[in-house]
Parts: sequence; structure tokens; C-alpha cells
Amino acid sequence: MSRSTLQRNTIVGLIASIVLAVVKLSAGLVGQSSALVADAVESLADTIGSILVWQALRVASKPPDASHPYGYGKAEAVAALAVGGLLVAAAVLIVGEAFHEILIPHAPPAPWTLIVLVTVIAVKELLFRFVMHGADEFQSDAARADAWHHRSDAITSAAALIGVSVAIWGRVLFNLPELVLADEVAAILASGIILITAVRMIRPALFELLDAVSHEMADKVMQVAMSVDGVRHVEKVFVRKSGSGFHVDMHLQVDPELTVRVGHAIAGKVKATIKSEVAAVTGVLIHIEPAQEIIPVPTLPQP
Repeated sequence: MSRSTLQRNTIVGLIASIVLAVVKLSAGLVGQSSALVADAVESLADTIGSILVWQALRVASKPPDASHPYGYGKAEAVAALAVGGLLVAAAVLIVGEAFHEILIPHAPPAPWTLIVLVTVIAVKELLFRFVMHGADEFQSDAARADAWHHRSDAITSAAALIGVSVAIWGRVLFNLPELVLADEVAAILASGIILITAVRMIRPALFELLDAVSHEMADKVMQVAMSVDGVRHVEKVFVRKSGSGFHVDMHLQVDPELTVRVGHAIAGKVKATIKSEVAAVTGVLIHIEPAQEIIPVPTLPQP
């Protein structure tokens, strides 16, 4: 699987989101379902998000150049942050529209809207699994964000399915006209799920953009470096994520009596070993320092 596969997956998700958004919006307006209209709004956010992710993956795949020596990987984090922001905006819009509908008496949704919702849930769950497979393969936050907003769309559709079912059949079975508002309640609950999903996207994206240290990766890199002959101690190791890769900065201590040429050779071997054994590492910068020998303090004779 190549990185172009991630872009292909995003395009497939984009086309599917556009089609589903149009279907849900049309069904919601014709079938008089607030939850279905709200679901269509969330799908529209998915569509815009897929466009952002697709462009981010295209930019992130560009090789490093003179102006961007570390590459363009952080474009993925920017896209994930933007998608998260769109989902927050969609959740707020859904809540506002639902409260508006609660204040206006209306008939229950048409029964056939349930068929539309079941179909949407199945398609969106398949899209989630399809896109997430590629995201896990390349450790791409942007592709994960794209996959998760497909999952969030499936969840909101499931919530809408429950709400619409109660609004249609509940009022008949229990003789409670107020249950028609279950349609709007489902839309409000779905917005909470969307907000949770947005936080899951925004948090790792912010960590990446702020160059937060990946402690798990740092420990792995340190162990690999210490396994190389000539390395006495790993003084410092910083690992930061950029797109689907990690950049490593290390300070290694070696025998202070070694020549510069030998010290440089050890650094080169450490770099090659790390990139060979830790596939996610895309760049390694190593600083060689002389190992500090511990000189025992002489014991003064007792008077």
C-alpha cells in the first residue's frame, strides 16, 4: 500500500459523503425529520473535511526542500485540526436547529425515512473501516480524522434512527403525542457524540503542531541506539511527530579518546540502525559528546 492509497481512500469517502449528504437532506426535508436534516448537516461537514484531508495528504506527500527541510508532514495535523473545528461547528448548528423545532408543533417524520437511515449507517460504517485500515498502515492523523468522521456520521445516523422510530411509532403505541419530539432529542444527543469525536481529532493534532514529545517512540529509539557498539550513553533524545513520520534529535556519549572520524562513524551507524528497525522514523539528527568519566573523590584520612 502506498501513500497514494490514502488519497484514493479519501476521494472515495468524499464522493460517498456528498451522495449521502444529498440523500439525507432530501429525505429529511421531504419526510419532515429534524434528526435526518441534522444528520445531513453533519455529512456536509464530513464532505468539507474530506476535501481538507485530501489536500493535506497531497501536500504532506511532497519531499523536503530548501524552505521546508523537515518536509510538509504537519499539513496532516492542520487538516485534522480543521476537521475537528468543523465538527464542533456542525454540533452547535444541530443543537440550535433542534431547539428551534422543539418550539414549533409538527407532525412525525415519514416512516420511509427509517429505510434511508439504515442504509446510511451501513455505508458509513463500511467507509470507516475502509479508510481506517489505510490510516493505521501509515500512522496518518489526517486519515484517522477522515475515518472517524465517517464513524461519527454512522453514530449520528443511528441516533437519528432511534429518535425517528420513537417519534413515528412511540406516539401510536403509547398514546403520547409528546414523543414526536424524540426526533429533535436524538439530534441533540448526536451533537454530543460529534463533539466527543471532534476532541479526539483536535487533541493529537495540537500535540503534533506544538511538537509534543512522543515518549513511547523516544524509549524505543533509545533502546535501539544503546544496542549499537561504541555508544556508552544516550544523554538526550527528543522525538516529535510530523505527518506519518517521526523526527529524532539525540545526544550520544562515546569514548572521549576516539577520533572525530570514528565518532562520526558511530553516529552514522546509530542513524542507519534506527531507521532500519523503527520504520516510522523519517529523520535522525545526532550530536556526539565525550562520555563523562566519574572520578572518585579521595577519602581524607581521619585525624
